[in-house]
Amino acid sequence: MKSGYINYLRQLLTFSAILVSLTLIMSFLLPETFLSPAIPFLFVFFIASSLLSFYYLLLSTHKRFMKFVNTFLLTIIIKLFLYAGVMIIYAFVRRSDAIPFMLGFFILYLCYTIFEAVSIIKYTKPSTPDHKV
Repeated sequence: MKSGYINYLRQLLTFSAILVSLTLIMSFLLPETFLSPAIPFLFVFFIASSLLSFYYLLLSTHKRFMKFVNTFLLTIIIKLFLYAGVMIIYAFVRRSDAIPFMLGFFILYLCYTIFEAVSIIKYTKPSTPDHKV
């Protein structure tokens, strides 16, 4: 399990570095009002939440399948409420930056959710031996 988590950490940091690079390129191409100043903090937020949820999912893969499914659904629900809370609180506190923040948040949410789903599927996918005919 430890090697799977370390492997995920490496992949997540590489993926995040690519996203940060793309964001930096976008910051030079787009007007300043299109990108929220909170974007760097969003990267830290998504990396931390992805690491935490993957850790719990990884722990549950060694138990019964139903336990894994329950843990998977629970992490989705918790993250949904956490993400909605962050967006709502930020929108109320910084109304002038609400739209660029939510747009950036949504894009990062999609990127990290797809990355995490693909990673957990790869980890839980049973290895199939090659059959020779």
